[in-house]
Amino acid sequence: MNLQPDTRNMGETLLLVLLVLLCFFTGLGMAPLFDVDEGAFSEATREMLESGNYLTTYLNGEPRFDKPILIYWLQALSVRIFGIGEFAFRFPSAVASALWAGAIYLFARRETGRKEAFIATAAMVTSLQVTIIGKAAIADALLNCLLAVSMFAIYLYYRDRKRLWMLLAFAMIGLGTLTKGPIAILIPLAVSAIFFAMEKELKAWTRAMFDPAGIALFLLIVAPWYTLEYLDQGMAFIEGFILKHNVSRFNTPLEQHAGSLWYYFPVVLLGLMPSTGLLVPMAMRLRKLLQQPLNRFLLLWFACVFIFFSLSGTKLPHYVIYGYTPLFILFGLVFHEVRNHWSLGIWPAVVLGMFALAPLLITRLLPGIDDPFVRAVMQAALELMQGSYPWTMVAAAVIVLVIPLSGKKWPAFSFTAAAVLFALVINFSIMPLAGKLMQEPVKEAALLAKSKGWKIVMWKINYPSFLVYSEALVEKRKPAAGEIVFTSVKYLERLEETEVLYSRNGLVLAKINE
Repeated sequence: MNLQPDTRNMGETLLLVLLVLLCFFTGLGMAPLFDVDEGAFSEATREMLESGNYLTTYLNGEPRFDKPILIYWLQALSVRIFGIGEFAFRFPSAVASALWAGAIYLFARRETGRKEAFIATAAMVTSLQVTIIGKAAIADALLNCLLAVSMFAIYLYYRDRKRLWMLLAFAMIGLGTLTKGPIAILIPLAVSAIFFAMEKELKAWTRAMFDPAGIALFLLIVAPWYTLEYLDQGMAFIEGFILKHNVSRFNTPLEQHAGSLWYYFPVVLLGLMPSTGLLVPMAMRLRKLLQQPLNRFLLLWFACVFIFFSLSGTKLPHYVIYGYTPLFILFGLVFHEVRNHWSLGIWPAVVLGMFALAPLLITRLLPGIDDPFVRAVMQAALELMQGSYPWTMVAAAVIVLVIPLSGKKWPAFSFTAAAVLFALVINFSIMPLAGKLMQEPVKEAALLAKSKGWKIVMWKINYPSFLVYSEALVEKRKPAAGEIVFTSVKYLERLEETEVLYSRNGLVLAKINE
């Protein structure tokens, strides 16, 4: 009996499991919570646990209608198990990302083949944007997992006409709606409608969409919380969640998150790193790819997401990730037709080279910066990047270029090795550095305030993670005499005479003298 195929399969599976552990679970608590999003989600969860109100989320004592409830419930469960900390708040996202990767592998292996599935999953796990949001204490990893499974189920229903796949799609869309709202309905609905129409199967789509069991399953998942939330909050919920955080996000830029029609082009090029180079062979084989229904479905999925969010008034980098899953599967399909694998290393090498040049760029920009806060952050960044940092980035860039050259016999493993190195640099060098620079001062100031029992006024800045670490609410207003304020050095000069109690990287705790 020849056991070689099984042994190879086991080796690939173990390697993918290792990649998932490295990119999503290792170092979950390495960096402080990043503001605003991680801080806001985590603080809302902390206040949920403190109040015992598991229906409506609050942030700094005010209702938070940004997202539905599912991610908060999962974070609350994680905190109950592990205690308050970065690991606990991020753990549900890491689990969701692992399931997302597993779903890609199983679907791609079934539909395209084992080798293709390996590349697709490795590309997903090591992708720059995915490896960041994949363990962030926000709702996006969970939503992407649920979207992927729902879309896979829709395609399998198209091909097999098995009702089980249709019911699975309804269930995943319901859970997605409980995670991030109508977008979990819109993407599967739009893509499936266009795809079935293109394939001249619109009757089958209509029959599936109006299936009583599917609708009942969806409502069973979604209706209880949405109904109870409306009964609890009334029109404030409709205006805050439905109108402001869904309708208005498409019509107008919210929270200054605007962008041009071309906003997502550079986001995709950078976000898919280190697999960006596979976009070229994919584009060159577009006509061939379009001959297969699966590929038409995958390309339509990405195109719908890309176009929809390009037209949206509010633009954030992570929105386009909802369309990355089909690209990863297409990358797996075209990878083995690539002849010059060394060219794939150029893109990540350039990014690592830019990281290496960051100290030089900051040094040149620093003299012209007048903003006290920006200047303080830049100076702190320069200090953190001294020593071995630039040489580490240069060495990583060179290795990422060299690995594909030395692995011509096993291109899949050489590609994966280079991708892993890139992901490790991001996870264990760049992100911890960003955490020390931007968030560690927030955490230190909050812990100091907690240890001293100070009541804090937060003025002109928004760092919800401060509330998480201090385990207390703050007032957001201009401080009065005798109060302690958490603010930026940029605004400190606008206050009366103060006594600085803590200062680092442009953030200060100061007492207003009486």
